[in-house]
Amino acid sequence: MASPQRKILVTSALPYANGPIHLGHMLEYIQTDIWSRFQKLRGHHCTYVCADDAHGTPIMLKAQQLGMTPEQMIAEVAKEHQADFAEFQIGFDNYHSTHSEENREFASLIYTRLNDAGYIKTNTISQLFDPEKEMFLPDRFVKGTCPKCDSDDQNGDNCDNCGATYSPTDLKNPKSVVSGATPILRDSEHFFFDLPAFKEMLQAWTRSGSLQEEMANKLQEWFEQGLQKWDISRDKPYFGFDIPGTNGEKFFYVWLDAPIGYMGSFKNLCDKRDDLNFDDYFKADSDAELYHFIGKDIIYFHSLFWPAMLDGAGFRKPTSVYAHGYVTVNGAKMSKSRGTFIKARTYLDHLNPEYLRYYYAAKLNNRIDDLDLNLEDFTQRVNSDVVGKLVNIASRTAGFISKRFDGKLSEQVDAPELLAEFQAAQDSIAECYEGREFSRAMREIMALADKANGYIADMAPWQLVKQDGQEDKAHQVCSMGIHLFRILMIYLKPVLPQMASDVEAFLGSELTWDGINTTLTGHGINKFKPLIQRVETDKVAAMVDASKENLVVEAPKAPAAEAEGDNDELAKDPIADTVSFDDFMKVDLRVARIAKAEHVEKAKKLLKLQLDLGGETKQVFAGIKSAYAPEDLEGRLTVMVANLAPREMKFGVSEGMVLAAGPGKDELYILSPDSGAKPGMRIK
Repeated sequence: MASPQRKILVTSALPYANGPIHLGHMLEYIQTDIWSRFQKLRGHHCTYVCADDAHGTPIMLKAQQLGMTPEQMIAEVAKEHQADFAEFQIGFDNYHSTHSEENREFASLIYTRLNDAGYIKTNTISQLFDPEKEMFLPDRFVKGTCPKCDSDDQNGDNCDNCGATYSPTDLKNPKSVVSGATPILRDSEHFFFDLPAFKEMLQAWTRSGSLQEEMANKLQEWFEQGLQKWDISRDKPYFGFDIPGTNGEKFFYVWLDAPIGYMGSFKNLCDKRDDLNFDDYFKADSDAELYHFIGKDIIYFHSLFWPAMLDGAGFRKPTSVYAHGYVTVNGAKMSKSRGTFIKARTYLDHLNPEYLRYYYAAKLNNRIDDLDLNLEDFTQRVNSDVVGKLVNIASRTAGFISKRFDGKLSEQVDAPELLAEFQAAQDSIAECYEGREFSRAMREIMALADKANGYIADMAPWQLVKQDGQEDKAHQVCSMGIHLFRILMIYLKPVLPQMASDVEAFLGSELTWDGINTTLTGHGINKFKPLIQRVETDKVAAMVDASKENLVVEAPKAPAAEAEGDNDELAKDPIADTVSFDDFMKVDLRVARIAKAEHVEKAKKLLKLQLDLGGETKQVFAGIKSAYAPEDLEGRLTVMVANLAPREMKFGVSEGMVLAAGPGKDELYILSPDSGAKPGMRIK
């Protein structure tokens, strides 16, 4: 008996609209898409929505850096994001933006309801203010000396050196990352959401089974520390929605309207479809199911702030919030210099997206474990499972059906017990999919594929067709191979949607979950065409090479005798070999403001520079000490190579190179752009 149809709304976390999608992001969208496709395959009314997260200071500043409006920039990024998702077969029912009228209306509605109920408080706070840019600075846009260990160039909220956390007002010698100016303290009235008022509700909800146990345990730490009121406002200038009643002086913090973007995207879809009603899914007593798939870094927002906001505003809370871990590559954090920080587009330029869909599925479970994309294992796993086991079943049998049996499957089933075993696996495999135990589902499916291949090998239809009176048996064996292959492809349809579509064309029959219990006896099939190629190691290597952010021609290091103890300083002037135009275009030259310059102890030629790229700061060691005193450089514009691989020197890590010229290696002067240039501009 079929289970009753469920109404399900599924979301993935919203990608931030200031950069490209990479393979770390793709884990979540592939995981969510597989789960959503499975629900649809089972006949449930499942809707999958997402949107670009398009607000905040970083987007505002990056748009300024690129010389365009935030609206123009997020529109361009949206096209890139959606093109990447489409090629990875991510089946969104709707993809929208948080910078939309639907999102504005829901953000204002939720805020107004919370305010009317007494859950919005005001408080005057002191913040660092950039006097040049005339803007309050978020923590990440302030750098200075750690108040605990005195390490220089530390972030406004935590120290990379000693691990201390603090307020940006505690920093010594703070500097604005935006302009390089010394920020000043300024008071401002802010709006706070009274999260502590929801403590009892949240404690019950987080232990209700709506969260993974690891998440619930982690959140218990926050309850023990005591929940704090949440600052939901930001001062102008800010790219976002202004808070009702503030006359454009205050804006919603990006994290307030980001999850509301799920509602905005769904409402946008409801307005276009007759079979969806927004209130059916978001009213307080809704019987629909709401699931959020997220990364473990944003658990706090989705499991405390978001359900409290919904509850306080009279909406339903999520059925479940599912978190996953990070992606590592070859056992280490994704790295631009090693070529393992791989953008989705770079992957798509070299490899079939269904390779990655299968590999992630083969490693995903329902826990918050990190997932390692080991590229050697990736190649072997896909070639062994998808090509060597799965597709091999059809490729070994389909040719006989076409050539010897007029493209028609036999009227009889040769091994009904084996067929029944494949059909009986549906409950276990469905349970794995439902519980997000994709890796277990893949193991069960591939164990069946091994049995199918074993059956074909034992029966050897290629031998049977040569024996008198055995043609019917060969026909039944080959047909049986197609029956088993078809069931496996039904099980894998959520993971390999493009291959499933190609198999449907080959079989002339739709792959449906209900179809597991039927057999295509006497059915005509089409000529078999190759479904997928083997992963080629040279294409994997080419993808990694294309992901490396490095110069093609690098200067050799100076011999130790010439460097006189400064081995890690600049090398002698090289005479560069001729490079192609394409090679030269790989060099990313950017305008940078020298936010800070200082001497390097025991280095005869080096100065340590902190270079502001208009929202990003890089540290560079430059051999220009003979020409400049550090104080003469601060505030000046220069040109740097922004995509040079980081270089470990005995004085620290150098993250680029400034362009300089001079009569010899001991006398170098930095190149300075015209005064109209701004930090972050690319040299074209």
